[in-house]
Amino acid sequence: MHFKEKYFELSGIRFKVNYKLYADEAKALEMAKDICLEQTVEFPEDLVPEGTIKNSIVGKIDEFKKLDDGYLATISYTVESAGNEFTQLLNVVFGNISIKPGIRVESLDLPVEILNNFKGPRFGRDGLRKLLNVPKRPILFTALKPMGLSSEELADLAYKFALGGIDVIKDDHGLANQDFCQYEKRVKLCAEAVKKANQETGYNCIYVPNITAPYDEVLKRARLAKELGAGGLLIAPGLTGLDTMRRIADDDEIALPIFSHPAFLGSYVLGNSGISHYALFGQITRLAGADATIYPNYGGRFSFSKDECISIAKGSEVPMGHVKSIFPCPAGGMSIDRIPELLEVYGNEVAFLVGGGLFKHGPNLIENCKYFRKLVEVF
Repeated sequence: MHFKEKYFELSGIRFKVNYKLYADEAKALEMAKDICLEQTVEFPEDLVPEGTIKNSIVGKIDEFKKLDDGYLATISYTVESAGNEFTQLLNVVFGNISIKPGIRVESLDLPVEILNNFKGPRFGRDGLRKLLNVPKRPILFTALKPMGLSSEELADLAYKFALGGIDVIKDDHGLANQDFCQYEKRVKLCAEAVKKANQETGYNCIYVPNITAPYDEVLKRARLAKELGAGGLLIAPGLTGLDTMRRIADDDEIALPIFSHPAFLGSYVLGNSGISHYALFGQITRLAGADATIYPNYGGRFSFSKDECISIAKGSEVPMGHVKSIFPCPAGGMSIDRIPELLEVYGNEVAFLVGGGLFKHGPNLIENCKYFRKLVEVF
């Protein structure tokens, strides 16, 4: 079959993706060549039309080098292949090859021609600090739990957390619209409770409800949260879709900070396939509009390593044009006693998310929160 090429002009600008390939040299090179085709034309190499398609549309191997446990292939794609859309950008980065073993996206190198298609985080680190009136120290973060409590019981917890000076008080990600704790009632009561506490303390604590929901409900819940006085929104993009989070973040009528939760994303970063912690929880989450990225900290009940967690923090601030830096939010089995150690690792540009650990520290929840706050006020 022969194709008669129609002339179309491309910019010549390309974006790059670094892929780690877990194979020996010959197999890894074969995998890299396959990625070039699979992520673009998805067509037999010997039948790819000559000219623009073969020379520009098909991915190119810009670099191929040995690593300790595999090979790194830097592959570039024409910016036009991403179609100015977030979904298509992700499709080119890791579409069909996500189904193939031994391939991991390590990092993205995106030119301004790609970055300018996306607003990124509305607030970012500086905006969140201004909103919370926390100029320098780490942000304090907690979650309302356990599932099964009534809206009134959760609101009481929110009130105590805010009295103790916890900056961000979010729904646990398992709180949705269950009969025992319906969404609208919970959001109303918790927002009012945090507002009341702020009036008593002078703090700027915010309540962040979970708006993770079916597609036809998530935007409604975001707008209702805004109406009821929520100070931010929690979304699990692994469940709703990354572009749904981007849509909420971009909505000027909502205009609330977005906190990204890692539920359902674990399989992307575990093992020798998928996406690196740096790229997924750092770079991609920022492009999708989150102002803070929650992830399980090392040494807790999950399996992320110290190096992987540090890489997320790096991905949350690596220069990406106009795209703002965001807060890394280590969580998952965090205890207050570890805060001094973690301050050495993360510094002050972090939001420490301690949930159950606030209850375990002592019998007085408000005093536990005050102690947590005192630990980070060294900055």
